[in-house]
Amino acid sequence: MTHYRIHKEGTLSIIIVFLITLLPWIVLSYFYRFIVPIVFLGIIPLIIVIRFFRVPHRITQRDSNAIVAPADGTIVQILEEVETEYFNDKRIQISIFMSPRDVHVNTYPIDGDVVYVKYHKGKHFVAKLPKASKDNEHNTVVQKHKNGEEILFRQIAGIMARRIVSYAKEGTFAKQGAEMGIIKFGSRVDVFLPLSAKINVKINDKVKSKLTHLSYFS
Repeated sequence: MTHYRIHKEGTLSIIIVFLITLLPWIVLSYFYRFIVPIVFLGIIPLIIVIRFFRVPHRITQRDSNAIVAPADGTIVQILEEVETEYFNDKRIQISIFMSPRDVHVNTYPIDGDVVYVKYHKGKHFVAKLPKASKDNEHNTVVQKHKNGEEILFRQIAGIMARRIVSYAKEGTFAKQGAEMGIIKFGSRVDVFLPLSAKINVKINDKVKSKLTHLSYFS
C-alpha cells in the first residue's frame, strides 16, 4: 500500500477551499437541519484539492546512466527539436503531460550540478500544445552529469496552472529523484536530452517520477 503526505505548497489552497466550500454549509446546517445532506457536496472539491497535493512515498530507481522521469503523467511528444534558450542546438525533446489527476511534484532526473535556472512569465495555453513549451509561463533548469552531458528540463504551466514552484538553485548539487518543485493544477514538463541518448519510452506511455527511466546515456 502506497503511503502519501500532503505537500507543503498545498496547505493554503486546502484551507481556502475548506473555508469557501465546506465551512458555510457546516454553519448553516447547525441552524437548518435539511441542509445537512448538502454539506457532503462541499467535501467533493476539498477532496479534489487534497488529492492534487498528495505526494506518494517512493524510493528512486537510481541509475547513474539513466535519465529518470521528473514528473508523473503521459508522454505526449518525442521528437528532435532545436532548443533555443540554453543549448541553441538540436536535442531530443520528451514532453510529459500532467493532468489534474496526476501527482504534480517534480524531481531531478539525474545526479548532477545545477548549472542554470531561469523563470519566464508567459501565457497559459493548453499544456499539450507544442507552442506551450515556449509561449507558456515556464521555469527552466539544467543539470550537468559527471560524464559532462547536460540535461535540461522545463516546468510549464497549463491552462489551469497559475503557479510554478521551483526550489532549484544554481551552483548546488542535486541528487536523482530529489524534490525540485511543483506545478499547481494541470501542466507539463519537457526534458531535453542529447541526440545520442537511448530512449526508453514511447508516445502515450504513463510515467512516474523517481521510477520511470525515460532514457539512458549512450
